[in-house]
Amino acid sequence: MADSQSTPMTASQFSSDDESVLVPLSETGGDERTLLHQPRDLRRAYDELRVQYQRASTALATAAHDLRTPLAVIAGYVDLLINEKLGPLTEKQHVVLEDMQISSIRLQRLITDFLTFATLQTDTIPIRATESQDMNACLKELAGFWLPRFQNKGVAFYHLANPNLEPFKFDYDKIQRVVSNLLENSLKFTPPTGTVWLHAEPQLWERRNVHKPVPAEERRKANVLTPNAVRVTVADTGPGIAPEYHQEIFGDFFQVPDSGISDETGMGLGLAIARRLVQAHGGRIWVESEPNCGCKFSFLLPLKRS
Repeated sequence: MADSQSTPMTASQFSSDDESVLVPLSETGGDERTLLHQPRDLRRAYDELRVQYQRASTALATAAHDLRTPLAVIAGYVDLLINEKLGPLTEKQHVVLEDMQISSIRLQRLITDFLTFATLQTDTIPIRATESQDMNACLKELAGFWLPRFQNKGVAFYHLANPNLEPFKFDYDKIQRVVSNLLENSLKFTPPTGTVWLHAEPQLWERRNVHKPVPAEERRKANVLTPNAVRVTVADTGPGIAPEYHQEIFGDFFQVPDSGISDETGMGLGLAIARRLVQAHGGRIWVESEPNCGCKFSFLLPLKRS
C-alpha cells in the first residue's frame, strides 16, 4: 500500500523544456512548494515592462512638452496686462492677474521638472565638464538669484565664498540645477524668521575599492590633508525630516507625509532630479536631519571624475 504522505518533488524530476519548475521551499527555508520561473521568462517579462514604461514616459513627456507653448503665450499676455501695456486696470483686476501669474509660474515649474525627469529616465545624462569651473562663482550667481525670494518670505539667507576652493571640472548648469532644487526645498519648508545657509568646502572623500582593499596605513599616507572632492551644503531651520525618510526623499514622486505644509508647487521630483545629476558627476548626495531640528542637505563632487 502506498504511503499516504506525498514526497516532495525536486527540480530534477521535471523536463528542462518546462516553462517553470516546482521546488520545495524547504530547500530555500520554507515549508511548502513554490513556483520558480525560468530566467528566460523573467527576462522576457522585464523587457516587455521596460518597453511599456519607456513608451509611457515618452508619451507623457511629449504631452508636457506640448503644453509649454500655449502656457508661454498665456504667461506673456498676463505679463502684458499686469504691466498695463494693454490699458489701465482696476485693483481687483490686478489681484486676479497676479494670482494667474503665480499659477502659470507654478505650472511652468512643474512641466520643467517633469520634462527633466523624463529625460533623465530615458537617456544617458550628458555631463559637460570639459573645462575647469569656479564653484564660488557658480554659487554666488545662484545666491543672487534666490536672495529676493528669501527676503520676500522673511527668511534670512547667507552665502559666503570659500577661498580654499580651486577650479575643477563640473557641469556648471547642472550643478546650479541641483543647488536650486535644494534651495527651493529650504525656502518652501523654512518658516518666516528662519535661516538658510549655502556654502561649499574642500573635503577628503575616502572612496574604498572593494575589489582591491588598501591597508589603512597606506590610505592615510596617500590622503593626508589632500582633499579630493568638494562638498556643497544647504542647511535650514525648517521642521526637519524623520530618519526613516532620509533615503525615501530622494525617490521619484515622494513627498514626506505629515510635513505640516501643503506642497502644491511640486510633484516630489526635485530631490530625485538632484540625485541623478549628482550621481552623473560621480558624486553622492544625502541629508542629515531630525524632527524640529532643520535639515542639512549635502552633496560631494569628486575633483577628478573617473
